[in-house]
Order: sequence, then structure tokens, then C-alpha cells
Amino acid sequence: MNFELTEERRMLQESLGRFLKDRYSTDVRNAILESDAGFSAEVWNGLAELGVIGALFSEEHGGFGGAGFDIAVVFEELGRAGVVEPVLDSALLAGGLIASLGDDAQRSHLEPLIAGALQLALAHGEPASRYDLSRVDTTAVDRNGSVVLNGRKAVVVNAEAADLIVVSAREAGAVDDANGISLFLVPRDTEGLSMQGYRLLAGGRAAEVTLQDVTLPETARLGAAGEAFPAIEERVAAANAALCAETLGGMETAVELTRQYLQTRKQFGRPIGSFQALAHRFADLLIELEQARSAVINAAGHLGSDRAVRERQVSAAKNLIGRIGRMVAEESIQMHGGIAMTQEYELAHVAKRIVMSDHRFGDTDFHLERFIDLSAA
Repeated sequence: MNFELTEERRMLQESLGRFLKDRYSTDVRNAILESDAGFSAEVWNGLAELGVIGALFSEEHGGFGGAGFDIAVVFEELGRAGVVEPVLDSALLAGGLIASLGDDAQRSHLEPLIAGALQLALAHGEPASRYDLSRVDTTAVDRNGSVVLNGRKAVVVNAEAADLIVVSAREAGAVDDANGISLFLVPRDTEGLSMQGYRLLAGGRAAEVTLQDVTLPETARLGAAGEAFPAIEERVAAANAALCAETLGGMETAVELTRQYLQTRKQFGRPIGSFQALAHRFADLLIELEQARSAVINAAGHLGSDRAVRERQVSAAKNLIGRIGRMVAEESIQMHGGIAMTQEYELAHVAKRIVMSDHRFGDTDFHLERFIDLSAA
């Protein structure tokens, strides 16, 4: 496996880094967090013009990337800047499922998505599903040539802003069967679809979505009836790798902020970073950061592997990143002191995103157990 970035990926990394450094200050982000939309349309369009969204799709689907290392490069930079725009949910998850399962008409939505003119969301998780991807209680029933959806979806990120929502529903099988799950494209203004939105702790917005007799044509289904689960699992694996890369970027920012603080904050006439106890704690952060980087590289490099290898490596990375992320966030805050908890200081937001990323698509305990089960299979 070649760990070196290609010239194209290096150019993408550098241009995205410059763009975010110039456009995404702490004050700008705080204003975005306080806004009703929860993200900046200007930043979103800028990311699209830069080719960031296109980097998440293959040439076949109108992009120029789509591989594991393309995803890692993009999300590490987004994490380094603490970006709250819904790149993961709109493009990587919902857009990725359309690319994987959609017909030509459905894939036509990818062009405006990549151009920044379309917003998507994935409504898959439910109030009782926790981290179990196959637990889907929402139903899809054929009725007079149409499909009728009924059920509830929880924590649907970007739902309020989405033009189209990719909704999972069960057409056959028990509530926790992997077989029998289908995906449907549901316009936001469809009759019977309602939502209650709220802010997320780490930034952005989500909603509880209710589907009550939502009637769709058969053409709204993505792919074959009841066979969507493998694509869902593959996209969530990519999302977990992206989250790991994003968290790595956040950890790099937290460590750099801590380094600067230890060099400038003085006590007893000298920088506190010169004190042996703090120097040793900071050295531990650097060591853990390199372990985290290796985990991200490993996960990104195996996204194209067969299902067993891919899922095992992703769970291993998610477990390690979750543990190291919590350590980096806690140690950075403790070495800073009270200033690290203020909203006006960059570390406050970064630390929240690091910690909260562990709770999406499975926390450390979940992925440790899953890794053991996958290794024993």
C-alpha cells in the first residue's frame, strides 16, 4: 500500500487548507453556529467550486476521486478547521448511496450536488436502532402501484436544508433483518413528511423526521427492493473512515494550539512548556497522534477491500480514534486551563467535535466488540 499522496491529492489538500484558513475563522464559525441554517451557503458553494464535493465521487459519477485516500484528505482538512458544513451527510452518505444504487434519472441529482446547488440528507437511524444498521422499523408498503412509507427517523443531519432525503424503509423481514431494507428518494415538501429540527452540540443541525402515509411512485426506490443494506453498510464504512480523518484533523489543531499555549504562557518567569511534567504530557500527545494517523491511513486504504476486511479495519480505526481523541481533547483542555472552555477560543469547538465524533455510527465500545466478532468470523 502506497501511503504517499498523489500530486492531485496534495494539490487538493493544499488548496482546501488555504481556502479554510482564509475563510473559516473562529468568529466566522461562531456566527454560523448561531444561524438558523446551521451552515454557510457561501462556504458550501466555495467548497463546491474548489472541487471538494467532486473529490468524493468517481469520474463515472461526475467527480474526480471517490477512493479512500480522497475521502481522508478532504475530511482531515475539514476537521483541522472545524468545518460544520454537512459534507459528510449530504455528499458522502446520501450522495454516495444515490451513486451506488440509483438509475440514470436518479443519478442526475449528483451533478447539482457536486456543483453545490443541491442539498441531501440520509434518514436511516431510528429512535430504537442505536448503532444497529439493520434495525429498521419504518415500513414501505405497495398500495395501488405506489409505495407508502410510515415510521420515524432520528437525528437526521441536514434534514431541514435538504432538497431530497434518502429514506430507508423495510419491505420484508423482521425488524432487525439485513434483508428486506430499501431506500427511497423523498422530496422535502412531500405530503406526510414532517420534521422537528434542533442544533447539534458539535455544530450543524439535525431533525426528528416523521413519515405518515408518505406516498411515492415506484421510481422513487433506489435499486432493487429489499436489497439496500450492503450499500448502506459500505457508505457508513466510508463515513466512519471520514470521521476518523476529520477527528485526526481536529486532534492536530488541538495539539498545535496546546503547543503554542505552552510556549507563550509563562509562570515563574519561563514558559510552562519547559516544565518537565507538561513536556512529558505533551510528548505523549504527539505519540498518540501518530498512532491515530496510522489508523486513518489503514482505514482509508481498506475501503476498497472485501466486506470482511473493510469492516474489520474500519472498526479497529474507529475504536482507536475514539480512545485517542478523548485523551487529546481532555489533555489539551487540562494543559490550557479555563481559557480552553470559552466559546471565543478555537479549542472549545474543536474539543467538542473530537469527543462527539465518537458517538456517530458506533462508539469505542461498540466497535471493539464488533472488531472481535468480525475477527472471530
